[in-house]
Amino acid sequence: MGPRGRGDDVLDETPEQGTLFAQPAVGPDESVGYRGPTACSAAGITYRQLDYWARTELVVPSVRSAAGSGSQRLYSFKDILVLKVVKRLLDTGVSLQNIRAAVDTLRQRGVEDLARITLLSDGTTVYECTSSEEVVDLLRGGQGVFGIAVSGALRELAGSLATLPSERTDGAVLTEATDELSQRRQRRTVAG
Repeated sequence: MGPRGRGDDVLDETPEQGTLFAQPAVGPDESVGYRGPTACSAAGITYRQLDYWARTELVVPSVRSAAGSGSQRLYSFKDILVLKVVKRLLDTGVSLQNIRAAVDTLRQRGVEDLARITLLSDGTTVYECTSSEEVVDLLRGGQGVFGIAVSGALRELAGSLATLPSERTDGAVLTEATDELSQRRQRRTVAG
């Protein structure tokens, strides 16, 4: 056999190249939680907002709720994802009352289901779309001026939480805090 020409099939002779960036494995561990300050940092909200939303049951910590003075709330990955979505909806001018209705729907879904949702809003109502056809239909009807692809928020959140402190429900710290104040507290605890 002679040498192969340019048009010949050579796919079987070349190694297959993998993807450059692997999709983050986001299957959240339900026994891992994040304290309030970490949830605030990852969701881009203030501690005052977090506290108010927990007290008014807009977004409650599902890993561990506060059980009195000094106890720490622990938020799950999904809780923080919902916090992030709430923040984005608030930034677009959607009322807290309309956001509450959307959050009730989001809470019923698993993280993987949430990743398939795009939320559109006309500034008043929040619409849930699970296909491009639904998005197009909504836009054709003259509604929907702002969209949130929950999958994008999910990937962003997974990246930020990877560097932030977390702990298990049994109290074991998984990721140490690296800010200066936390390091001083840890040194004081060890020295004391």
